[in-house]
Amino acid sequence: MAVEVNDVPEAKRYEARVDGETKVAGIAGYIRTAELVAFVHTEVAPEYEGRGVGSALVRAALDEARSARLRVLATCPFFAGWIARHPEYQDLLYQSRSRVSD
Repeated sequence: MAVEVNDVPEAKRYEARVDGETKVAGIAGYIRTAELVAFVHTEVAPEYEGRGVGSALVRAALDEARSARLRVLATCPFFAGWIARHPEYQDLLYQSRSRVSD
């Protein structure tokens, strides 16, 4: 199964398609500034869950962030968990822990 991931800046998201299909198999929503990209939501269509679509989205988005020299804020639990399991991407993190103050 080949997963193609493309940035769609006008929609503020990455889209994944499988095997050249036109149907979107998954999305990763983001908010981007000049120095930071915050990944806020990831969603994979039920028929593609567990087939690597989410991982392909995260990897492509993080590779692009690295190329653009952006820091990453992983507010989406899927992104945060994926980065925690892939130490080669942890250097991109804007902060490694949430900070909450009263």
